[in-house]
Amino acid sequence: MLLWVHAAAQLPEDALRNSWTTPSGTAREQAIGGAMGSIGGDITAGFVNPAGLGLYKSNEIVISPGWQLANAMRSGYLGTIMSGPSLNHFSMGASGIVISWPNSFNPGVSTTFALAVNRTADFNSHLDYQGINTNSSFAEQYAEEFAGSGLDINSGVASPDLDYGTRMALYSYLIDTATVNGSVQVIAQPDKAGKLLQHNDLRSKGGITEIDLSLASNQYDKWYLGASIGVPILDYTRYQTYTETDVSGNTNNDFESFTYREAYHTSGAGLNGKIGVIYSPSRPWRIGLSITTPTDFGLTDRISASLDTKTENYNNLREIYMTSDSLDRITGVSPQPNSVRYDLVTPWHFLLSGSYIFGSGQADVKNQHGFITGDLEYVTTHSPHFTPRYSDENNNAANPYDPENEVIKQIYKGTIAARLGGEMKLDRWFLRAGGAYYSNPYSQSGQKADKLYLTTGAGYRVNAFFVDLAYVMGFTHNVDFPYRLADKTNYAAALHQTSGNVVLTFGIKW
Repeated sequence: MLLWVHAAAQLPEDALRNSWTTPSGTAREQAIGGAMGSIGGDITAGFVNPAGLGLYKSNEIVISPGWQLANAMRSGYLGTIMSGPSLNHFSMGASGIVISWPNSFNPGVSTTFALAVNRTADFNSHLDYQGINTNSSFAEQYAEEFAGSGLDINSGVASPDLDYGTRMALYSYLIDTATVNGSVQVIAQPDKAGKLLQHNDLRSKGGITEIDLSLASNQYDKWYLGASIGVPILDYTRYQTYTETDVSGNTNNDFESFTYREAYHTSGAGLNGKIGVIYSPSRPWRIGLSITTPTDFGLTDRISASLDTKTENYNNLREIYMTSDSLDRITGVSPQPNSVRYDLVTPWHFLLSGSYIFGSGQADVKNQHGFITGDLEYVTTHSPHFTPRYSDENNNAANPYDPENEVIKQIYKGTIAARLGGEMKLDRWFLRAGGAYYSNPYSQSGQKADKLYLTTGAGYRVNAFFVDLAYVMGFTHNVDFPYRLADKTNYAAALHQTSGNVVLTFGIKW
């Protein structure tokens, strides 16, 4: 059985959102499907395999502005198909500076340093879905938490250990206690309706921007070694409006509707490391291997919510409106902070890559005619976990996030990312194409989620200046659970979205 405890902010979906990502880069990197594990010679290598920076023979400054073109999200929930609005916004790919210098005593050895900034995750989205549910209610998650607390109603309303939603549900009689077959049980009023129109509207924005410091070495154009330190900065905001309405036709069953609204914001920064190597057994061939450590994020969640409940004159009350900010004042207890500090550890990344260079086996890029390159990456998407901030908790105490961490292990699995790309050189012009596929992170059958990207682009070089253009078309499948219950079937909305991304990179070499 699925273990589940409803938390105030930290959910398994939060771990997946920060783990199952498809980062951007320069236009060159994007145009070849993101396959940067062994081809190198691009500032994006610092975020993938820093050994690729060892292929630089000159210094470089690049900037990569872009534009995201996200078509309407198409959703299917309990037999109802809907589409949300399109979202278009500015974005920034990999930008920064690369400095390379030869060894004064050994011309076959050189060192490269890079400082880069990249948007490694984009959280801008709008989900909107609805359907008629005859099996369960959103309110049951509050009933589950209250039933497991062992508290009476008055204590539950005032308890800072319960989720704000649960406390507001108790106060507004969305959940209550009743004697059933001689025993007192917690009931969710919407269950009395038996037929609920559920509507969930989720709008989110933000992303992860990573600052990367890399150092690489070229050993006789045979071995390339590299390491980097990444500092990702996370900012995520979500606005949710969830409504349940009784559509049974019964106007005397103690429930008419409720609307739950939530504003949720997460921010913080983390630290990760990358090490990599590229080996060239002969001039045309390169083999790359890199490992990216988990990112250890220190995050702070802030949440505010409201609940509007209509119960058809249950307990002589037709409607009660409550906000999380006013709940403590109304119940006469000291105000509780609506923020939580904690740590999130993301997955490991293991990358194997290979490239073949066309052009008489020459190491000098001026004599090369193109290449084909591919990456195969394994991500431990089932391994993210939450921990309390050590400065806030007793280090010897049990991890309060263990239930959420156990759910992550149960519902997610490791994923594979396969990327393939190529480039053809025509004098000063470069033509590129590629593709990438990211596999399903869900371990349970029936939950379809994957990402497919088709890419193309071109570049132009003249003297010390270059410009690259890329277009990425994406096809994303995912699922969204409005809530999860321990003892009932959990229904998810099936999501599908097509998107486009235009990236333009300007650079100067010297």
